[in-house]
Amino acid sequence: MNECKMTKMLLNQLNFNFLKIILVILFVQINPAIGKEKLNLTYDNIEVFLEGNFVQGGLVIGKSDPKIEIKFKNKLLRKTSDGYFIIGFGRDHPDIAHLSLKPKKVWLEKPISIKKRIYKTQIINGLQKKMVTPPKSFYDRIIKENKSIKYIRGIDSNIDFIFQKFNWPVKGIVSGVFGSQRILNGIPKRPHYGVDIAAPKGSPVLAPIKSIVRMAEKNLYYTGGTIMLDHGHGVTSIYSHLSAVNVKVGDTVSRGQKIGEVGSTGRSTGPHLDWRVNWFYERLDPALLVD
Repeated sequence: MNECKMTKMLLNQLNFNFLKIILVILFVQINPAIGKEKLNLTYDNIEVFLEGNFVQGGLVIGKSDPKIEIKFKNKLLRKTSDGYFIIGFGRDHPDIAHLSLKPKKVWLEKPISIKKRIYKTQIINGLQKKMVTPPKSFYDRIIKENKSIKYIRGIDSNIDFIFQKFNWPVKGIVSGVFGSQRILNGIPKRPHYGVDIAAPKGSPVLAPIKSIVRMAEKNLYYTGGTIMLDHGHGVTSIYSHLSAVNVKVGDTVSRGQKIGEVGSTGRSTGPHLDWRVNWFYERLDPALLVD
């Protein structure tokens, strides 16, 4: 191996290690004191075990007797054959959540403390005017696309992929964090419900866990190239602004399988991946799902 090639390999390794350090530092900065916790609840001698992030934007895995009914936010939860289930807390969830169990004929309720987060403000300028405030001629299109996304977020699939560990879908620098209040061209807009990862155009986007493809669109108004994956139990994830979509609806993809490529389509000022995760209609923080 010649000296030039060895030098190039060394630089690539140094850059990769530096990137990992940056990601760790950013994760600590945007998620201070957020870690996974365990909680045991008892209902008439029936125990429920919970583990996860008891914080706004967090996801928790629970386990109970598979024969016992459980509700959260008035929704009857799907359980695996051995009693595992999922609950999630949205960006602005109150400081108390209530998990209900029906061991006999009466529903019993237990409170769960949810940590509050302080969100940053993100200012983005240079967007086309039509992407900040769309012309009325695009309203019908936007409404139709939003209905499709909402429908997929409501799916309660009987698949158990969500109980796997998540990987980052792309290598890059975190340029936008979950929950931040966005000001676009000086106009306050809805909060950012995902994590933005800046990476060169064409960088491969990989499935973080095994999933079923529920959406594979090349040109949505706001999000451009967009893929939605279903992980089961009401958990879906979205990958936006893609320059290429390499899957189709109905595909089952494995963890680490390429599903698309980073781009700057839709409402975007540069190449990046906007990665979002939902538990039904609750917005979750994707950064909390990865190690």
